[in-house]
Amino acid sequence: MTKPRWTASQIPDQTGRVAVVTGANGGLGLVTALELARRGAEVVLACRDVAKGREAADGIEAVVPAARVDVARLDLADLASVRAFAEDLPYGRLDLLVNNAGVMALPHRTTADGFETQFGVNHLGHFALTGLLLPRLLATPGARVVTVSSFLHALANIDARDLNAERGYHRWTAYARSKTANLLFTHELARRLAAAGADVTAAAAHPGYSATNLTAA
Repeated sequence: MTKPRWTASQIPDQTGRVAVVTGANGGLGLVTALELARRGAEVVLACRDVAKGREAADGIEAVVPAARVDVARLDLADLASVRAFAEDLPYGRLDLLVNNAGVMALPHRTTADGFETQFGVNHLGHFALTGLLLPRLLATPGARVVTVSSFLHALANIDARDLNAERGYHRWTAYARSKTANLLFTHELARRLAAAGADVTAAAAHPGYSATNLTAA
């Protein structure tokens, strides 16, 4: 028997819930933010480019006139920006954190803090963001952290001796390692949350092959 196809219409009512979606100005992040807003959530579009974030917010409001969306700057390639975002977030509760933003198969470069960019943006930035927002997640019953990984994680494991790819850079290997890091982080976060008896769910998602601007520099 064919399993019924899931659609966004099956998302339960999100009224009263607060969600943060990273990279929400386009691609999967924009669609995620739109559907959450459509179901009544108050959504924070966490974007590196605030102007593009505001364009995205305007687009959501055009589709969902009653949408409650905010835009805040978040540059995952700069840990100071990550900390500033967390400190300035004007909500005492956080029901959903979607770690969606990312880069893919870029030429070699480094973040503001000196980390290889794909590892720094896709994993370390979200790792730091989740940790900084964890007190709010723990204080919100039924909160969730969803990290967008990829089946391409299967291409490479973490090399703890060369996290910055200084021994040789291969863009797809670096991407795969960042996605493996996403999964390792999610598994360990879930384990620790369960051990602490916390009412927070940590999950990872593979979105499938999607037409996005992920490879854009």
